[in-house]
Amino acid sequence: MHDPRKDHMDAVYQILRYLKSAPRKELIFRKNGHVSIKDYCNFDWASCADDRRSTTGYCIFIGGNLVWWKSKKQPVVARSTAEAEYRAMTLGVVELLWLKISPH
Repeated sequence: MHDPRKDHMDAVYQILRYLKSAPRKELIFRKNGHVSIKDYCNFDWASCADDRRSTTGYCIFIGGNLVWWKSKKQPVVARSTAEAEYRAMTLGVVELLWLKISPH
């Protein structure tokens, strides 16, 4: 958001083209009477047999609506499941903090 590049805009255009080509599909955000933020994260320790790096995944819900999700390989090899789990939680918390401090 603070340093947009051409790749980011290309991704936005791809999403908009998809939505335009599928008019019966929609993004639904329900009013659930609360605006609580919840983060769920998971990891798969040393899931890649080639480089032994773990995979992290997390999703963020605001008011019960999914607003962000991501899955990616961790940048380093974790020595234990606990380390991989802490790295996964850290990525989710970073996104939560970004949501908290971003202007509304």
